[in-house]
Amino acid sequence: MAGDEQDQKFFTLNAAERARRELEPTLVEAVELNAKLTKLDDALGEVSQRILLMGGVTIPHEKLALVRAERDRVVVALRDAVEKIQSVGCLVKDLEKGLVDFPARMNNQDVYLCWRLGEARIRFWHRKDEGFASRKPIDPNDAGPQDPVQ
Repeated sequence: MAGDEQDQKFFTLNAAERARRELEPTLVEAVELNAKLTKLDDALGEVSQRILLMGGVTIPHEKLALVRAERDRVVVALRDAVEKIQSVGCLVKDLEKGLVDFPARMNNQDVYLCWRLGEARIRFWHRKDEGFASRKPIDPNDAGPQDPVQ
């Protein structure tokens, strides 16, 4: 929508770095919750497969209820963590890799400053129509005095 682009928040490199430092613990939590959700989904799949193979004769109701309740709790916590990260204006791109993009302007072009969990600081960027595989190093000389990426 046109209104969304006008409302788009753009980060300077310094502002993105501040946000990254503040949000890193929440991203760590989200990555861990995502991994836990995957394991819980696998466990539910195994139980369902056993029920199917055994013709539904013995359904482990208690275990199933516990796993489903834990899954529901993890889903809520994961959603809350991702919403907290995105509420500052950045985008969670991949929870398995811990990828976050920060919208920015560089050389009069909309780009993403790209950071991966485990990297000490934001050092890469890519165009909005590109992804992680197209990351380029941030060159401080590319940013002019009016550009937010400095």
